Amino acid sequence: MAHDGLSGLTSAEVAQQRAEYGPNALPETSTRGLVRIILDTLREPMFLLLIGAAGLYLVLGGLGEGLFLMAGALATIGLVVLQEARSERALSALRDLSQPFARIIRDGLETRRDARDLVPGDIVLIGEGERLPADGVLISGDVLSIDESALTGESAPVSKRPLGEGEALDTEPKPGGDSGPYLFSGTMIVRGQAVARICHTGARTALGRIGVSLASILQEPTPLQKAAGRLVTLLGLLAIAFCAVVAVAYGLLRSDWIGGVLAGITVAIALIPEEFPMILAVFLALGAGRLARHKVLVRRSAVIEALGGATVLCLDKTGTLTENRMRVARLWTGPDDPVTGVDDDEPAAPGRALLALAAKASAVHPVDPMDRAVVTRLGALQPREPETAAKPDRTWPLRPGMMAVIQLWRPSPDIWLAAAKGAPEAIFRLCRLEVTRVQDLTAVVEGLAAEGLRVLAVASCRMPSGFPDDPEAAQFDFAGLIGFLDPVREDVPAALKAARDAGISVVMITGDHPATALAIAESAGFDVSAGVLLGPDIGALDDASLTERLRHVRIFARVVPEQKLRIVEAFKADGQVVAMTGDGVNDAPALEAANIGIAMGQKGTDVAREAADLVILDDSFASIVGGVRLGRRIFLNLRKALVYVTAIHVPIAGVALLPIIMGLPPLLYPMHVVFLELVIDPVCAMVFEAEPSPANLMQQPPRRQDEPLFGPRQLGLALLEGAGVLAGVIGLYVWALERHPENQARGAAFLTLVAGNLILALVDASSAGGHLFAPYRRVYWGIAGAAAGFLILIFAVPTLDGIFKVAPPTPGLLALALLTAIASGGWFGVARSLRRHWPRLARTTPSPLAEGPSPCPPLT
Repeated sequence: MAHDGLSGLTSAEVAQQRAEYGPNALPETSTRGLVRIILDTLREPMFLLLIGAAGLYLVLGGLGEGLFLMAGALATIGLVVLQEARSERALSALRDLSQPFARIIRDGLETRRDARDLVPGDIVLIGEGERLPADGVLISGDVLSIDESALTGESAPVSKRPLGEGEALDTEPKPGGDSGPYLFSGTMIVRGQAVARICHTGARTALGRIGVSLASILQEPTPLQKAAGRLVTLLGLLAIAFCAVVAVAYGLLRSDWIGGVLAGITVAIALIPEEFPMILAVFLALGAGRLARHKVLVRRSAVIEALGGATVLCLDKTGTLTENRMRVARLWTGPDDPVTGVDDDEPAAPGRALLALAAKASAVHPVDPMDRAVVTRLGALQPREPETAAKPDRTWPLRPGMMAVIQLWRPSPDIWLAAAKGAPEAIFRLCRLEVTRVQDLTAVVEGLAAEGLRVLAVASCRMPSGFPDDPEAAQFDFAGLIGFLDPVREDVPAALKAARDAGISVVMITGDHPATALAIAESAGFDVSAGVLLGPDIGALDDASLTERLRHVRIFARVVPEQKLRIVEAFKADGQVVAMTGDGVNDAPALEAANIGIAMGQKGTDVAREAADLVILDDSFASIVGGVRLGRRIFLNLRKALVYVTAIHVPIAGVALLPIIMGLPPLLYPMHVVFLELVIDPVCAMVFEAEPSPANLMQQPPRRQDEPLFGPRQLGLALLEGAGVLAGVIGLYVWALERHPENQARGAAFLTLVAGNLILALVDASSAGGHLFAPYRRVYWGIAGAAAGFLILIFAVPTLDGIFKVAPPTPGLLALALLTAIASGGWFGVARSLRRHWPRLARTTPSPLAEGPSPCPPLT
């Protein structure tokens, strides 16, 4: 289907093409389906032990016990599968959010749509830093430089020229060709802007034919997940070995080999903290989902561990601190002409001429905000009839040696017109102005910049014959200055204050004039007392001097991308955890070097997004600060969950092992452990994850970079909490055995263990405060109610109390068991409450949670 103009397809044609070719999507990458999740779960040591115990009971004739263990194992597996499925759904939603966009012209209008919405025949606007969304042909614009290494493996970029008039199309073009008009999906535009027509989509593209898909979300196991997996595997092997030791000792000491095997299996199951990997997977996946709902897309889940620890936040000004809605605010054409202000509807003739010339140095289909501002103010672009817009004969884009865009036009057969627009100092050099003239113009630039305006200079060159290949060889005439206004976002001052209160140093990095940078920074609420550091000065400083300046300066101007990388590395060398924002092609090295790379979702290039750990979907600084808060909350709740899981395994393992050592009847059998796992798994996966952050979370400094999520301090707390429950359960069991039948004593001790477990979960989850019956704790009370109901059934139904080898406790024993559970599971919460409400007591009473020199907020 051919379209000679640039009005694009109509809606009816799009519907017809989509019905014929389908969406522009490659085959889905393999995701973990239900069967794979189940198989992965069954490989866990605990479930192998559970199935082994169930089989042993069935073989030895304990039909009821065997069936219950089998049902319990299936229920436990079901809970794990449910949580893993939740994680997969969250990751799937993130993949949908991460889909690339394309700028498409349809019905004569430019729109921004999902790239999967493309159909053959669509007209798309493409520019440097973008990955091509489908195969196509270049029909107008610059000669592009394209990296096709994703398809060919060749790192050197190739050139692509627009399709010539009357040139026949190759039906099967191949990647790797130089100087042709053919474009291929997945390749990267290194330089230039152009217009292309889509030829092939989806599986029909060169990328689709070789079955390659570029990963949009990198969900690799985090270092913490890998460490937890190794820990569980190690403990699983040790538990199996310990199982054998217990079984042999039990058999030799008591001459009961069957009981010894069951005791060994029970101890092994109790020792394995198999919840660790599930907790980490669920928290990271659901945490990424929470961040996405707050406009922060996580591309690498490991960054969630680091997000809450950021100490320095380096921000790009445009679009992050400001609204990225540039508009022409001032026009200056010389000392004899008045400055045209933002409220002037009709600028004077010199001002209109300056705008017209600036439009000649802007893209025909502008993407850059300042290009848009120029053509919008002039009215040169007619969006409903883009095919009527003229095209330049040649374009020289921005480059490090010349920070200006130059476009060459031929208004008549015997005249060449070159229009230049860029940084004032670059245009001054292009015009070869005298020193005194440059000084006068610089004063005007600084006056405009002091108003918070971004200033560009404009120049032109008319030649009657051919224009030189190097535009700097031509003589340009200075035309004037244009001041652009980009207002600070309304939410920036409050977000900046929240970041400072959280102990995060916020740094503004921009390529603007230093006066513009200072004016914007002051209006946003930055500390500008240390002044501004310029890019050239950064290059002149050695590493030690730069590090010293970075401790005080918060505003950086006239910075090029290479200097951003040096700033990031200097901050990191000074021990800071650096979060860095970027949106351009050349920002990728700084984003990769930062501890947390942050790309902009709306104005950022594909290169920047692929190099980043996070993508801010609305380009808002407030969303970044909100992401830091959520990162701290996820970290804190994950720590609580890990402390709880470790703590509850102390009494489970202890009551499985101590009766054997003490010569008492066994307290726990495999079915008891299964019941406890059915309570523990949903508690740690759902209750802790839903806990809100403390009210003062963003008034606390970031944690130390070397502070572990679960280190000696948290391990000590877990052992202390678990020891309290263990002491209560064992103490009650020993006391009850002397006064009550064995099954009644076991029932009372088991009741104490379950209730103490639930109380401990509530104590750990509510360490930040909050009402016990708050809406977000409904899941906890639902789990507690279900556990209580099942305990009632165990004691009330003869078959079940026979399976569990328990008997209903007397009223007095029942009351004592509940009181013991409350005391052993809740004592730490009482101690914490006393410390919180009586600060003087807290200062004089040593606490196991007392913080050392670490600035990390305490767990309480």
